[in-house]
Amino acid sequence: VFLLCLCSSLAIGTTTGYRLFSLSSVEQLDQVHESNEIPDVYIVERLFSSSLVVVVSHARPQQMNVYHFKKGTEICNYSYATKILSIRLNRQRLVVCLEESIYIHNIKDMKLLKTIMDTPPNTTGLCALSINHANSYLAYPGSATSGEIALYDGNTLKTACTIPAHDGPLAALAFNSTGSKLASASEKGTVIRVFSIPGGQKLYEFRRGMKRYVNISSLVFSMDSQFLCASSNTETVHIFKLEHLTDSRPEEPPTWSGYMGKMFQAATNYLPAQVSGMMSQDRAFATVRLNISGQRNICALSTIQKLPRLLVTTSDGHLYIYNLDPQDGGECVLIKNHSLLGSGKMEENKENNLQPPVPQSYAATVARQSTVPSTSTMPGYSEDGGALRGEVIPEHEFATGPVCLDDENEFPPVTGDGAKMVKPKQR
Repeated sequence: VFLLCLCSSLAIGTTTGYRLFSLSSVEQLDQVHESNEIPDVYIVERLFSSSLVVVVSHARPQQMNVYHFKKGTEICNYSYATKILSIRLNRQRLVVCLEESIYIHNIKDMKLLKTIMDTPPNTTGLCALSINHANSYLAYPGSATSGEIALYDGNTLKTACTIPAHDGPLAALAFNSTGSKLASASEKGTVIRVFSIPGGQKLYEFRRGMKRYVNISSLVFSMDSQFLCASSNTETVHIFKLEHLTDSRPEEPPTWSGYMGKMFQAATNYLPAQVSGMMSQDRAFATVRLNISGQRNICALSTIQKLPRLLVTTSDGHLYIYNLDPQDGGECVLIKNHSLLGSGKMEENKENNLQPPVPQSYAATVARQSTVPSTSTMPGYSEDGGALRGEVIPEHEFATGPVCLDDENEFPPVTGDGAKMVKPKQR
């Protein structure tokens, strides 16, 4: 079972197909859709709460299928030279990651905009795409032997910078909701760092432990970027708080532990910088001890019923919901356990109410011809919903307003030539 958890929308791929869920409350887990058309699904990516779903199955691991699940129609499919390892998408871009190449599509018409060839071997398909379409940065490993991050601007289709994040190879990458911060972890899993985007300056460094190396399986920010959650193949989930430490902290009571803490802090001033930096790292703000270890899990930090929650989905098909104390942290309390493989309650029409209404989008005006224009330009978009200005802009540029792909008219047009083979371009 492959699980994807994005705030209050969840998607799972199983041996029989895939399922989509919405979490409207702690107690209410609604099954939005179930499909058994494609077996052995190992990638399923839903575009927020819209009807656009991208699916890849073990039966055809080199083919990406894009569906409008509410209409029950396939929008298009693309085939690639090797196995698809991961897919990332926002309201502007769709990224397909292979072991040694990355393909960037324009999500409005699924045109291939850019192929990044000869990337360092990336056997896990590690990459991250900012969910903020106005800030569509893409991060992926810049080296197979060191923890270098390659940062690419998905809107201008240019390399932004490289970040020397870790000594060892990368294991996890995650943007915050605005695309202004990037978190990373190496295969050792002991240190998690946060960098500014697009500058690449190190902002935070968190240490999740020094006793043993772990495999970080999930790294995610809260939507307000105040917290960063990391889970691994161990039973402990760590939540760190992103705050600037100042010297104006309140005086601690004169206890033995407080005295020893001050002595330890003073001692670090006499240690080499590398050792001192390691020893002075903050502990996790909050933690969760799972009843399982060794299983892959994916975490999300979400606000449900006006309270912060930690969601943990496990590869055996369970969703665990914990309360997170945003003031004092500490051990998170388990409040609900949902089964994702049982018979879910169908709520097809309820999904549209999960997000607040958004302004009329210009994406509704994407070309509706039977074939996509063959030229390298498309009619310009305007925020009032019409492509009638006559302005011509490069297809990789976009208007500044919000894009909503919840409407059936706002998806890439279904054409007779829906199946395409993506061939690497020769340099």
